[in-house]
Parts: sequence; C-alpha cells; structure tokens
Amino acid sequence: MKKEYTLSVFSEHKVGLLHRITVIFSRRKINIESLNTSESEIRGIYRFTIVIKTTEAMAKSVTKQIEKQIGILKAFYHTLDEIVYQEIALYKVPTEAFAHGDEVENLIRRHNARILTIEPDYIVVEKTGHKEDTKLLFRDLESYGVLQFARSGRIALTKQIKEISAYLKEIETHHEETAGEVVTY
Repeated sequence: MKKEYTLSVFSEHKVGLLHRITVIFSRRKINIESLNTSESEIRGIYRFTIVIKTTEAMAKSVTKQIEKQIGILKAFYHTLDEIVYQEIALYKVPTEAFAHGDEVENLIRRHNARILTIEPDYIVVEKTGHKEDTKLLFRDLESYGVLQFARSGRIALTKQIKEISAYLKEIETHHEETAGEVVTY
C-alpha cells in the first residue's frame, strides 16, 4: 500500500548530486512531492528532505540506491509518525483587501499567520504549518485575490534522537580528522 515517506539524506556539498538523486526516483516513476535542501547541524554536511508517496519496500529500495551515490554519507526513510515537520507559505494579497474592515485581518489571525510586509499595492502574509494548513489559508484568501503564492518544501526532524544523532556525530568526527589530510594518487 502506498503512503507518504520522508527521506533524510546527508551528503557532502557536490555539484550534480541532486540530479543523480532525482534520476533514482525518475527511473522508478516515483514523483517527488516535496524537496528541500539545507545545511545540517554539522559544518560541511548537507541535508536533503524528500517527500514521496510509495510502498515501504520502494522507499527502502530508493534509500539504499541513494546511499550508493558518491558524496552521500547516509540516507534514512521515515513515516509521518516518526518526524516533526513543517512548511512555510507566502501569500501576496492586494492591500485593498484590507481596506474593507477587519475581515481579512481576522482571517489571518484565525489561521495563526502573520503579516511580513505592507506595501501600497500589496501585503505579504506568512503561514507556517502542514501542507493542508497552508492550502486552507490559500482557499480562504482566494476571494480577496491572491496575487502570488509560494510554499516551501517540507523541513523535518526525526523524533528519534539516537540513531541519526549518533551517526552524524561519527561523520563529524571523521570529517574533522580528515579535514587536514592531503590526498595523493
């Protein structure tokens, strides 16, 4: 049965790595629902957070294939109950939507969103939450005119502390030990 999995991939900062990772999904006809890359808690190590809908067997298989790529240090796959996650969305709405009473302002408050900037022609609103939360605010703002909308990919941390933290600590120690080495061929 297909369900949603979040992959955490730790890598070195290498050109072309993202392409090689996405090819693994393309070959298996798995659509990437969300993709986010950022630095991790260890200097020089980067984290890819990838959301896919597939079977557990396929999630396990693609995780193993990703780990075989040069520059990949470790990859994990997680179910939704194993992670804490959020997305961020930005909405640009016309300033005139706020001119007719406090209806839009109350709407923004009800959604626990916040106003980032107020310009003469538009206002930018920010909402942090799960995909469903950001979509709901979009639907509520549509009648006032959404000029632009953007949502980030998922960012996630695991609830389990030991496994990933212990592994990343090993990577950090190894990274520090080899940082000054000169490689000869």
